[in-house]
Amino acid sequence: MRKVSDKLQPWLDNFNKQMAILVEEGFKPTATNAREGLANLTRGLITDIPEIAWIGDDLVLNEQYNVPVRIYHPIPNKVLPVIVYLHGGGHMAGSVTVYDPICRKLAKATGHIVVSVDYRLAPEFRYPEGLNDAYTVVKNIWSTLDRRKVNYLRQLSVVGDSGGGALVASVCAKAQFDSQVTIDGQIMIYPSLDYTMQSKSIEQNSEGYLLQKNKICWYFDNYFNIGDDRKKASPLFGEFTNNLPATLVFTTEFCPLRDEGILYIQKVRETGVATQLIHFPDMIHTFMNMEDLVKSECEFVYRSIAEFLESNNEATA
Repeated sequence: MRKVSDKLQPWLDNFNKQMAILVEEGFKPTATNAREGLANLTRGLITDIPEIAWIGDDLVLNEQYNVPVRIYHPIPNKVLPVIVYLHGGGHMAGSVTVYDPICRKLAKATGHIVVSVDYRLAPEFRYPEGLNDAYTVVKNIWSTLDRRKVNYLRQLSVVGDSGGGALVASVCAKAQFDSQVTIDGQIMIYPSLDYTMQSKSIEQNSEGYLLQKNKICWYFDNYFNIGDDRKKASPLFGEFTNNLPATLVFTTEFCPLRDEGILYIQKVRETGVATQLIHFPDMIHTFMNMEDLVKSECEFVYRSIAEFLESNNEATA
């Protein structure tokens, strides 16, 4: 029997009740309230924020747009491998600031330098601007770290959640055919991988579990331009070769995007690339931004990422 964790259900019940009241009062979704909603959720439910030895803001230079990043180095005098982190938020919300506690925890748990990307958001900047920003960072990260004289090891993994997971998969799909970019691992947490919204879990989990089908439609309508080929843009329908990096995907039972992550892993596995799928049978989308309610589950995610990276870094060294 499917059942949301007792740790989350009371909060979810209250959220659904409050949303019903707002809708009754004429609530209209906007980029502003989407951004405020994710920011307030994260700020309110991640309160254990670790210190990191060195944090610096910088720009990754590009002819079209210089992409802001925040660099977290947990042991500045030590050479460490690198994670590029692409935050979630449906391509419309989220930021380096909102995801600061998550990136701190990731750097501390993994012993990696974490580079958090402030890619441009829709609807002000529609597809593929945010994706271009993500790829700019991946392609030019080493020169950026060199300019800041950061101690790093030339091993790169790309990590992201939700819409950021979509960017991770899209970046890695492009890098398959770019001899100038080497990505050693990709990690996605409840990723959005099918912009055509065809999976069964979209319908099964369409309402009542924080991320709803109609909200996903709204995100995508704001992200894409009229006439964009959404299927072609979907990582799930891209080309899969054995040049993809080792892949770890986290899915949750009560997430509309669940089946996309499972099918993506299957396609990567068929190429012979190393894969790992971790499924939470009682979690919802965005639970990583709700750590105070589900601390052990979030700690398990960070620990699993660390173990995956350690194993993969040893294999690629």
